[in-house]
Parts: sequence; structure tokens; C-alpha cells
Amino acid sequence: MQRAHKKPTSKGIILRTVLIFLVSYLIFLILWIQVKDHYGYAITHIASRLVTLIKKVRFEEMKKEKPMILATFSPVRQMTDLLIDIPVNTSSYTFNAPLTFGIIAALFPFIKRRGRACAEALLILLGVHLLYVFSLEANTLTTVFIDRGLETVSKPRLFTYQFLWEFTNNMVIRFEPFLIGFYMFIRFRK
Repeated sequence: MQRAHKKPTSKGIILRTVLIFLVSYLIFLILWIQVKDHYGYAITHIASRLVTLIKKVRFEEMKKEKPMILATFSPVRQMTDLLIDIPVNTSSYTFNAPLTFGIIAALFPFIKRRGRACAEALLILLGVHLLYVFSLEANTLTTVFIDRGLETVSKPRLFTYQFLWEFTNNMVIRFEPFLIGFYMFIRFRK
């Protein structure tokens, strides 16, 4: 019985993949600079609305103050005149979006069902960015409320918000392009 020989990866495929990545990264970087602030505004707005579902706060307003977006909250029951501004730096969680798009483009020759693969990758990216802003705001609000005596100290709840924020900020955002690329390749490879 003969063993099936795998054809070694040719230099042409590698060169083409690297070229696709570099060109698409440059294009997406230029495009991303144009839309990132609008995208960040939308993400912050959605995440701020979601925070009101778990924290007893009212979402008051948002202001663009480059490079930040200020999301303003107030407590619902006590000290209703207290306004809490949470600065959200759009670049701190969107800095690697062009890299993610470049990786997605470079994987195109190796995946099937490209439309679905791109849709799922973009949903994951959106989810990660929402999680970033959501966990930032939830953690900040919890800390401020505990400091002001508006919320009792619940170590499990405080730990959960702090862990979610730190994990998202220090791990998920940093590895997001590679996690999405890995997911696409494993799930949709030819």
C-alpha cells in the first residue's frame, strides 16, 4: 500500500498570501482611519445601553473629545445629580482592526463559504469590541459606586467585573486578529 504524499507548500502560494496580506492591510488601514471614530461612537453607544441593563444607571449622553468618547451615566436611585463620565479611547480597542481585516483577506484562498466566514469573523470582531467597552464601563461604574457608598462591596461581583475588564483589555484585544484568523481557518478551510 502506498502512502499518499502531501504536496509541499509552494513558494508561490506563500508569496501570494503575504502579498495579499500586505496590500489589503495597507488598504484597510487607510480606510479604517476614516471610519474608526464613527465606529467607536456606535460601539460605545450600544455598549453603554447594554450596561444600563445590569447596573442601576441612566445613560445620559455621549460626547466626542478626540481621541476619546465620553459616556456619561447617572445613578437611578441615589445621588441622581451625580454624573459619571467614562472616557473610552477608541484606538485602544480598534487599533488592530486593519490587521484583522488583512488576515481575513489573506485567508480567502484557503477557505470555503467566504461570505459566511467573513460575516462570522466580523460578528466576532464586533462582539469583542462591545465586550471591551461594556467591561470597561461596568468595571468603572462598579468601582465608583463602591467608592461613593452607592453599592455594597460584593467581592464576587467586583472580582467578576475586574477580571472581565482585565482579561478583555490585556488578552482578548491583543490576540483578536489571530484568534479570528485561527477560527476562520479551522472552521472554513478547504
